[in-house]
Amino acid sequence: MPWLVFLMSILIATAAAQQKTADASLSLPQYIEALDDTIAKVSVLKEQPKVVSDLRDGVPVRWRVAADGNVFVISTDSLRREIGSWQRHQDDKTQQKILAYLQTLRSEAAAYSSSTSNTAGHRALLNSILARREFHNVHGPTWLDLLKQRISRWLFKLLGRAIRSSSISDISDFLVYGLIGIAVLVAALWLYRSLKESAHLETIMPLALPVSAKEWPVWLSEARAAASRTEWRNAVHLAYWAGISFLEANGSWRPDAARTPREYLRLLPPASEHQPTLRSLTQKLERVWYGMQSADAISFQETLAELEKLGCPCD
Repeated sequence: MPWLVFLMSILIATAAAQQKTADASLSLPQYIEALDDTIAKVSVLKEQPKVVSDLRDGVPVRWRVAADGNVFVISTDSLRREIGSWQRHQDDKTQQKILAYLQTLRSEAAAYSSSTSNTAGHRALLNSILARREFHNVHGPTWLDLLKQRISRWLFKLLGRAIRSSSISDISDFLVYGLIGIAVLVAALWLYRSLKESAHLETIMPLALPVSAKEWPVWLSEARAAASRTEWRNAVHLAYWAGISFLEANGSWRPDAARTPREYLRLLPPASEHQPTLRSLTQKLERVWYGMQSADAISFQETLAELEKLGCPCD
């Protein structure tokens, strides 16, 4: 029995130490250093398979990174799963996948570190864009919008009570279903009128702006910010529009706010050197954004590489 108590105390202490490590915040340089150390260990897995034990134990449940007044949480679930997969099969493909993922995280961390010095310039650029006349009428929800939301919640709550009241024996099914039908009709009428009013308001709003009205560095900055929050689908989406804004600003076509991604692609002549790259970008956008496929750091890094091929600097 004493050995059992000793073993349990060791396990509890180890779990507490891992939790403390996971919850401790790293500075951005410390985070980059931790990634470099992990990359170094993964690089020698094939020659030194025993390193996998230190690698598995050294990766915390998550990395908490404090940078520029914000705290970012980077989950390591997928990384630890891939390490476990390599430990079972020890194949080169899994090793290269782990390395690519870690190198992408490091590249994004380094890019975020270098972009903080340009924050003031980007903020000034955004302020100058928002100061334009076409943005003067942009605002948050009005008191009327908030009132509509409250009425909507009240109607759905009323509908829920009506459904529960069907269990009361002294109310006939006819009355219950009649109340439900009335509530549904009222909700449908309110929704129809709200949509009609919204459509009317949209017709008197200024026309949509072309993509290049927001300069491509702003699109790219927003894409990197989304990537830093591990919002990979949104990061790919914003990076695509950075490429469109870049091509439009360089005279590849005349600005028009009504085009779809496929229409932008058709505007480039087949002989254009940018045609294959833009086609690849468009297909990735359609799969990730419109097709609702999952994305990851590697998908975003591939999108940045496509932007570089267009001549859009991403460093």
